[in-house]
Amino acid sequence: MSGKDDTGTPNAGEQAEASEREAAKRRLLAQAEAERIPAEETTRAVPDRRWRGES
Repeated sequence: MSGKDDTGTPNAGEQAEASEREAAKRRLLAQAEAERIPAEETTRAVPDRRWRGES
């Protein structure tokens, strides 16, 4: 079964699921963009003193 009726068009349930998936994708992308930290604002990691080769 292909999930489509004889006319080759998706049924109403599939159309609703597709629109829900698209809306969820947009929400996730918007949330990720809101939480994104620009590279310029991150700090460089500094190694722990014990690994710097001090005598």
